[in-house]
Amino acid sequence: MRLVKKILFEKNHPGIQFLKYSFFGGFAFAADIITFFLVAWFFFPALTEDDSLVKLFNLDVVPVSQTVRTINFVICSAFAFMVSNLTAYILNVLFVFKAGKHGLWKELGLFYLVSGISIMIGTAVGAVLINVFGLATTFSYLAKAVSATLINYAGRKFFIFHG
Repeated sequence: MRLVKKILFEKNHPGIQFLKYSFFGGFAFAADIITFFLVAWFFFPALTEDDSLVKLFNLDVVPVSQTVRTINFVICSAFAFMVSNLTAYILNVLFVFKAGKHGLWKELGLFYLVSGISIMIGTAVGAVLINVFGLATTFSYLAKAVSATLINYAGRKFFIFHG
């Protein structure tokens, strides 16, 4: 039990820190997916009848035009970004990094700023992989996720929190 407690709350060892960052990032990713789909289903329709989760859960969806669906996709993504980043912030402060390098609001603002930049860079990487190299969307999405994870980790470790 003492070993588990040490692993969970030890914030100095870089290897353990990165493993915990990745593990708890999975919770933030889950928060992103859940928020996105709930908002897309209940508030800003962005799902179609042929979406995998719609089929899996046998959901009823509101049909909307491609233009409305695209706008709603962006809106749902923004809600999901806010929720998943708050989840990530809380878990990072509790288990991964030492908070207090900046005041709470500045730290939280920097956290969201780094996340926003990493998502833009990751999205650009994914777009280049599709448009220039003709790679599959799934591979491009994974490249986006990996690049965003690495940029977020570095930004959070070196600029936002006490390493």
